Amino acid sequence: MATRTTPPAAVATAGALCISSSAVLMKLAGTSPSVTALGRCALALPLLGGLAWAERRRGAPRLPSRSRWLARLAGVFLAGDLVLWSHAIDAIGAGLGTVVPNLQVLIISLLAWLFLGERPRRSLVLASPVMLAGLVLVGGLAHVGGARAYGTDPALGLVYGMAVAVLYAIYILTLRQATSSPGAPSGGVRPAVAAVLFEATAGAAVAAALLGLVLNDYRLGLGASPWTALGWLALLAVTSQVIGWLLITVSMPRLPAGMIGALLLVQPAGSVALGYAFLGERPSILQLAGVVLVLAGVVVAVSGAGSAGSEGPSWRRSTRIIRQAPAASSGVPASKSP
Repeated sequence: MATRTTPPAAVATAGALCISSSAVLMKLAGTSPSVTALGRCALALPLLGGLAWAERRRGAPRLPSRSRWLARLAGVFLAGDLVLWSHAIDAIGAGLGTVVPNLQVLIISLLAWLFLGERPRRSLVLASPVMLAGLVLVGGLAHVGGARAYGTDPALGLVYGMAVAVLYAIYILTLRQATSSPGAPSGGVRPAVAAVLFEATAGAAVAAALLGLVLNDYRLGLGASPWTALGWLALLAVTSQVIGWLLITVSMPRLPAGMIGALLLVQPAGSVALGYAFLGERPSILQLAGVVLVLAGVVVAVSGAGSAGSEGPSWRRSTRIIRQAPAASSGVPASKSP
């Protein structure tokens, strides 16, 4: 995977590119939201379990109990995120349905500021209005010259996407806390990244199975054989839940929370392009302009990444808070627990 000398921002960006195909693969599978979430996570577990076992063989320490439970809790939020995301994709398309939830970059920074003491970068504050304006355009809430927004219900898709953003933000923050909780390895000891992701994915699989039962939401592919749907879900599990999130998770301890959220905004560009190429999705000019604004906001948000004072102090400050008050930070916030 990534070496210790690889810049963490580059590793997280590579992970974001890997998961950019998620929405398209979910759409191609055609399964119900709960089946999609369950399949993505359950099919990833054997691979993640094997990688976690290999980590232990190479000398990675056993995951502390607190980290395991934080990771499982993160998985519960991931399951809710994936189920709602499927509804957003149905309402506004795979490409745009990936753009809207990236409001998470603002929510992550706000939660990290309130509960972890990590003040948001000035560049992120400046980028926020640009990204919000882009989201308005993507959701079809602005009309010029009678242009029709893409999607069966763009406004509803925007609402679903904003709910997904909240769950996604909590998932990312909780998973980050699991990789840096008290008792977790530090210094020259290699962290058990695959083990953390295995626990989170197991938690998501259980939560998705329960959601499917409660919502009576078990349905395989529409117009396709079950084996075809299973194949798409298996590809989704490997590319997104295993490769993509391993790359993102390994970079988490070395990045401020707000920066993780900002780098994940690389994902929408790939999703819009893949949706255009493989699903025939044709967003309106205004919606594409919104995508450009969101991605421009990313450039502004990460523009201060190289400044020496902006990254280190906020991370050290949050680490002190975690170590001094473990009871208060046993997740993310009180709301809580990505």
